[in-house]
Amino acid sequence: MQTVNQAYNQQSVQNQRQQLILTHLSLVRHIIGRLKVKFPRGMDLENLEAAGVLGLVEAANRFDPQRGSRFETFAYLRIRGAVFDELRRNCPLPQHLLEQITKVRAIYSKLPPPVTVEQLSTATGLSIDDVAECLSALPLTRTLSWEDIAGLSLSSPCERPDSQAESTEQKQVLSEGIAQLAERERLVVTLYYLEDLRLKEIGVVLEISESRVSRLLKTALFNLAEYMRARENT
Repeated sequence: MQTVNQAYNQQSVQNQRQQLILTHLSLVRHIIGRLKVKFPRGMDLENLEAAGVLGLVEAANRFDPQRGSRFETFAYLRIRGAVFDELRRNCPLPQHLLEQITKVRAIYSKLPPPVTVEQLSTATGLSIDDVAECLSALPLTRTLSWEDIAGLSLSSPCERPDSQAESTEQKQVLSEGIAQLAERERLVVTLYYLEDLRLKEIGVVLEISESRVSRLLKTALFNLAEYMRARENT
């Protein structure tokens, strides 16, 4: 009788895991849609989605509801991690981009904070678009991203600017940093993080291309991270 109960309980757990996977497949697409701003051009989104599904399966297999956490929160980090692991494994950056990243990083290390994208563009001789491309490619180089350097991550709907600040003082500094952004950069950050719009939807609102929205957001996040870094060093 105990063996039958064990088999029944095991089947019940398996059914629950399958249900978690089926009902949260849209979370994978949502995460990839939000992460697109961090990807260099030409990414194979189908491969990334497949990797994200594997992350979702892993999350479902490891999730323990008795710990009191929500499955969406538990699964988010594993899906996102699986996507970036896939990028690092199977998406080597072209040599010219690696050379540009090296140049940008070298200039960055010599400039006092806050560094701006415009400064990096002028000092490296690269266009602002090329600098933004370097910023998005940094997480794939197995080195620190600009967000890591600045101690600030604004990369997901679960990591919005207001949830990054752990203290009232940090929140105040972050609000001041957002206020210092150029008008369009500030608007894009607001629509992306607070209104939860996708890049394409923001483009429709602002009547600009999705690629232009992506560059504005990358530039805004870098400038905001640099503002925070400068304040922390004062």
